[in-house]
Amino acid sequence: MEPVLTLASFASALPMGPQTYEENIASRAQAAVGDGVRVERALVRSLRSELPGTARLPGAVLRGTAPGARRAAGHWLYRGSAVVHRMGLSMPPAPVPEVVTVHDTVSWLFPDEAAPEPFAAEETRRAEAVIAVSKFSADDIAERFGLDGVHVVHNGVAQRYFRIPPLSEEKRTDLGIRGRFVLHAGGATARKNLEGLASAWTRVRSACPDVQLVMCGPPAERRDRLFGPLDGVVRLGRVPDDVLPGLMAAASAVVVPSLHEGFGLPALEAMACGVPVVAADRAALPEVCGGAAWLVEPDGPGIADGLVHVLEDGPGVSERVSAGRVHASGFTWEASAAGHARVWRTLMGGSLG
Repeated sequence: MEPVLTLASFASALPMGPQTYEENIASRAQAAVGDGVRVERALVRSLRSELPGTARLPGAVLRGTAPGARRAAGHWLYRGSAVVHRMGLSMPPAPVPEVVTVHDTVSWLFPDEAAPEPFAAEETRRAEAVIAVSKFSADDIAERFGLDGVHVVHNGVAQRYFRIPPLSEEKRTDLGIRGRFVLHAGGATARKNLEGLASAWTRVRSACPDVQLVMCGPPAERRDRLFGPLDGVVRLGRVPDDVLPGLMAAASAVVVPSLHEGFGLPALEAMACGVPVVAADRAALPEVCGGAAWLVEPDGPGIADGLVHVLEDGPGVSERVSAGRVHASGFTWEASAAGHARVWRTLMGGSLG
């Protein structure tokens, strides 16, 4: 009988970056790990959730319960597994060799993020392998949890971003977009630095009065408060997955002003679309952008200077856009899955026969 590799994650009603990672790796896991291993999913929901999944667990087991109850839940959830990959820290620990993905440490750094997982340090130390999506995050995670080493496996870029046509003018008009625009796609927590972007925007509009700022992401009071009074801002809320790539491809620039990102996928996606990227010179963004973005100080003047340079087609813009497409092409979900598979097969050990 083939040994079973179980990929464990929690079903989310509002998928964001971690869920993009989970789905892309899970859909490629069987092909990446190859023959002799059977890949299964443990997609956990709360007791009353209407989301699709394979199992239900009480919320107390996923957060805040006693360690013994979490271990018992893991024994039940992962029965028959040879290796378990917990793709999120909230999942209960496994009684067999396990891999744990930790995207970043923002829960410990920013009070408006999700509460820190109470057993993170203990359970990552006990895991046979921990995976992070950037070297920056790997070093940060290792220092915070006292780990000897963390595997770095970068995220990928969906191939549709390389060939997507810009969203038509008619569809952009339907969204309230007219003419050139800068796109910000993401959340609105403190680390996303919307204060810096709002400060920059008045300077950008003064230099380029024809340009709009288009913002998409989950509804948030901070975004509304900061950008509601400003001219030239279109707040779209959440944008469907089949619309976002074309919207990004139609932008004159994409801005990622975050103070902390474990990876920063929108920057790579924009590069794949052939769109200039202005990003904060912080956290994982320099690593992920690889010299193909305009890295700026994440304050009003710094962000504004970068955006105005791009919007006015300053020196080096076209060259850096071309370099960005080449750089982004090196980040594929197939390569990411292959990196995961190397870790999985090492842990399978004798189970492979």
